[in-house]
This record gives sequence, C-alpha cells and structure tokens, in this order.
Amino acid sequence: MKNRIAILGIHTGIGKTIASAVIAEATGADYWKPVQAGIEERDADTVRQLISNGTGRVHKEAILLSAPMSPHAAAAIDNVEVDYTTFQWPQTDKVLLVETAGGILSPMSATTTMADFVTHYQLPAILVVQNYLGSINHSLLSIEVLKNRDINLLGIVISGAANDASETFIEQYSNTRIIARIPALDKPDQASISICAGVIRSALIKELTLAGFKI
Repeated sequence: MKNRIAILGIHTGIGKTIASAVIAEATGADYWKPVQAGIEERDADTVRQLISNGTGRVHKEAILLSAPMSPHAAAAIDNVEVDYTTFQWPQTDKVLLVETAGGILSPMSATTTMADFVTHYQLPAILVVQNYLGSINHSLLSIEVLKNRDINLLGIVISGAANDASETFIEQYSNTRIIARIPALDKPDQASISICAGVIRSALIKELTLAGFKI
C-alpha cells in the first residue's frame, strides 16, 4: 500500500514500539497498531505520549482485545473475530507506520500470522532487531520469510546495544542494510525520543525518499 510501512520484529519485547515512536518523530509519520491485545498498556497510548502532536498522529486500533497475550488467544477470550481483510485503515496523507505484534510469524488470528497480514497488503517493511543470544538466527529466519513472500524489506533498525560481530554477519549474509540505530532508553519520554529522532533523521529520510516515500 502506498506510503505505508510495516514495523516488524524478530521477537516479542524487542523495542518495536519505541522504534516506531522514534521513526515517527524523525520522519513526521503517523502511527497505527491494527491489533492491540491488552487494554491497560496500549502501544498507541505509549506512542501518543512520546511523539509531538501525538493526539493527531496516532490512530485508533482496528481491534482492541482485553487480555495481554497473543492476539489469537485474546480474541478467543473476547469472542472476537480478527479478519485483517476487513480492517478500516486510517485516512492520512502522511507516511503511516503500521506496528505488528510479536515476531513476524506470531499469530494475528486463529488462522493467520503477522506475516500473512503484511503479505496480503504488500506492505514494505522495516525489521527491528535486538542483539541477544540467538538473534542472528531469529533475524535471518525473519528475513528469509519476508524475501520468500516478496515483501520489500527497506532495512534493519537495531534496538538497544550494538554487537558488531552479529550485525556484520546479518547484513552480509542477508544482503540487508542497517538503516538506523536506537539505543536502549531506561525511561523513554518526549525529550529522549526527540534526541534519538534527531540523530537518525537525515539518514533515515534519505533512505525512505530513495525508496519512493513522500516524507
């Protein structure tokens, strides 16, 4: 879809939401999380509080589930059908960052995954990677899935501490470049998000503009 970017992760809890906030602040993009499982800590609320003019740039979820667990399990508890083909997409003239939940093969419904959703809409993607024991494997598996589905992978964003050996191997083996780095933030707030956005802004906007996005 035109001017839409999926924010994907190699695993759960690796910083997709913070990465989304920084990328949104750096580029002026809007934000949308189609399916949110858990109403007490909503990622949309987090991003809304962290970016400038968050109220106008963060869009309401298509599906909001009560329990903080895998969407397919949460949907079963709420007796809700999650059918991404019927989602009403936000109306915006800006780039829209679309944050998925968990890893790319995490369930979106009882019969579909986040990768199925991205494939259906042919969304170009940014993959958020965090360095930990096993992250090379998780990263390369994720990239293989995206390539096999002909998803346009715009690049990798490193979340947290750097690891030169791991990152070099991932880049070279997968032929996928790291396009931004976002450090671990103990207590993210608007000021720290703004600083991180300032660091990556020029290079990231250049990357996305070359890829055909209107920033």
